[in-house]
Amino acid sequence: MAAYTLNILKPSVNNLTVRIFARAAGLDFEEQDVWGSTTSPEYMAKYPAHLTPMVESPDLPRGALGESCAIMAYLADKHGLEDFYPSDPGRRAMVNNAMFYLIGTFYPLLARATYPTLAFGQYPGEVATSEASDELKAQAQKDAEAALAEPLEVFNTFFLDGKPFIGGDHPSIADIRLAATLEFLRAIDYEFPQWTEDYMARMEDNLGAAYTEPAADVRGYVASVK
Repeated sequence: MAAYTLNILKPSVNNLTVRIFARAAGLDFEEQDVWGSTTSPEYMAKYPAHLTPMVESPDLPRGALGESCAIMAYLADKHGLEDFYPSDPGRRAMVNNAMFYLIGTFYPLLARATYPTLAFGQYPGEVATSEASDELKAQAQKDAEAALAEPLEVFNTFFLDGKPFIGGDHPSIADIRLAATLEFLRAIDYEFPQWTEDYMARMEDNLGAAYTEPAADVRGYVASVK
């Protein structure tokens, strides 16, 4: 029996993040594809938030943990994976800053720009879930896409700042979160700045099959909806 069970949905970049990390870190894990069953009584009993990814481990206070960044941070701390999540307070703060900025600022825009094409549901209160006209929904999607450039450039000028990765010479968990997230922009044929293309290529070259193998699921889904 594996040390960890990862409950995942294969087309999701949020799930892709943890799938890449677990492979790159060489952890003992098994994957459970929970497509269509996250609101089942069994899943809800484990994790009432009914979201993925979710990792199960007897060492956790409730036996389960959600949110990709929290999962990676927990596993990196538990196994002393300094290269992925440095213990130095300053370096760790930058990794945390990059992850929180992605989740709080960049990803909501990316979701609004890509989810309509990806056929993913959006949240109540969004234009996409309202009774607005198709024209307004299309405009909202275009506005979100246009707004991506500014926060994306922050990763280049502030978090990378001339380094190959946010983590320095080795990808950090923030790098894995960012690179996985950018995979969804292929759905709308987003015009990546050259630094972004170079960065994603470096990530895949550095992590090898740990990146490419699970990324194939997301790339296949993106290709199918396009």
